[in-house]
Amino acid sequence: MKLTVRPLRQAALIIVDGEVDTTNSAEWEKGIDGARRRLSDHLIFDVTGLSFLDSSGLSVLLAAAVLAEAHGARVHLAGLQPRVARLLELTGTVRVMSIHDHVDQALAAVERVRGPASIEPA
Repeated sequence: MKLTVRPLRQAALIIVDGEVDTTNSAEWEKGIDGARRRLSDHLIFDVTGLSFLDSSGLSVLLAAAVLAEAHGARVHLAGLQPRVARLLELTGTVRVMSIHDHVDQALAAVERVRGPASIEPA
């Protein structure tokens, strides 16, 4: 798994490549926590390169979504691959996250909620 983080004003863009499973879910959690400057930051995940997500990775993602929602923010997933999308659908996790086809759509969703300055680079 490779994580790349791009901080934005009121959000963080997290690009994920590879697989997230029990061998690296702690690293996944640490990366998500480090990407968030404030608990009220939206988290935008570009998951076009995420080829596999197991239950441990799903648990981390769900915890991030619950924490974001508790602070008035949201987790946005962009570019879901069919295998990962199926897991989110089967577990109902898809209901606590915003799903987008592309990162631009996720950025626009955050902008609608927070205003245009929210997606500028920090």
